[in-house]
Amino acid sequence: MSEYLMNNETGKIELHFDKADYLALDESKKREIKSNFLWSRGAGAWVSRCKFPNTYRAEQIALDLGLDNAGKVGEVLSFAEQQERKAERAERRAERYEYKSEKAHEEGKRLQAPIDRMHGDIAFFTQPNINTSAGRAFTRKRNRMFDAWERGFDEFKKSEYYAEAAETARRTAQKPNDKGFCERRIKEAEKTIRAQKKNITEHYEPQLEKILAGEKLTDWRGAEYTRTAEEVTAWIDRAELIIEQEISKIVYYKQCIEDLGGIQYSKANLQPGQLVKITRWREPVRVIKCNPTTIVYEFTQPHMRLADGSQMQGKAAYSEIEQAI
Repeated sequence: MSEYLMNNETGKIELHFDKADYLALDESKKREIKSNFLWSRGAGAWVSRCKFPNTYRAEQIALDLGLDNAGKVGEVLSFAEQQERKAERAERRAERYEYKSEKAHEEGKRLQAPIDRMHGDIAFFTQPNINTSAGRAFTRKRNRMFDAWERGFDEFKKSEYYAEAAETARRTAQKPNDKGFCERRIKEAEKTIRAQKKNITEHYEPQLEKILAGEKLTDWRGAEYTRTAEEVTAWIDRAELIIEQEISKIVYYKQCIEDLGGIQYSKANLQPGQLVKITRWREPVRVIKCNPTTIVYEFTQPHMRLADGSQMQGKAAYSEIEQAI
């Protein structure tokens, strides 16, 4: 079996090979697969590093390998469901790292225990090397204990590394706690939706209408090119799926903002001249202008001046305002 498919639950391309077919590939093809895919024992397949909608390169590799298109499997998850699964995986990863950290710490203590027990025994550490059978045996034993002591430090370093990795994984599992971050993700999603809608209404649908009417397609230079109705329909379906996912992302981040207390300030309850505290700066800033979704502010500290003597300025979303002073 040699085929590729789109897993809707993960949003990734999977390559399914018989082992013999994979081994028969030349080394350049294998390197290309390894650079763009990761082997998943759970899926029993090569899974793309990228995910929808950035799977063009992965699909091209699958086509270049001559794999059959097996279509799609699974259901498309909402962005909230994706984040929930991501959090669950991160939590399991954190637990594994914590276990490894504890085991490494215990191993470090075990390796250093022989030297720890010798603390206070000055003779043990100052005994010179004596060239007798018993003296050489003592020296070898002491050297092994010192070597174990050094390896113990390596285990403690490993323990710290896994502890930090566990902490990073737990942070990944947490919901966003910055309203400004959520607001920026919402604006990015809205921008993507506008771009995809424009592609559908201004490019894909007019092309499809011409194809169905039997008219010729020309580019901006007047040169003719060919497209099939199936190709353009697939582009429309892809754009609509991107829009659907971006809407799901907006819903998720708006809920995060609500969970954090919502956006408390707006043009209605702020005015120029007020001092406000925003998340990115320690000191308060002064509002200069209130726009529909953002404020323009200036810094109040004397050292935040430009060469002409005016105060430095910036822009922030209302969601970034923590307090009006």
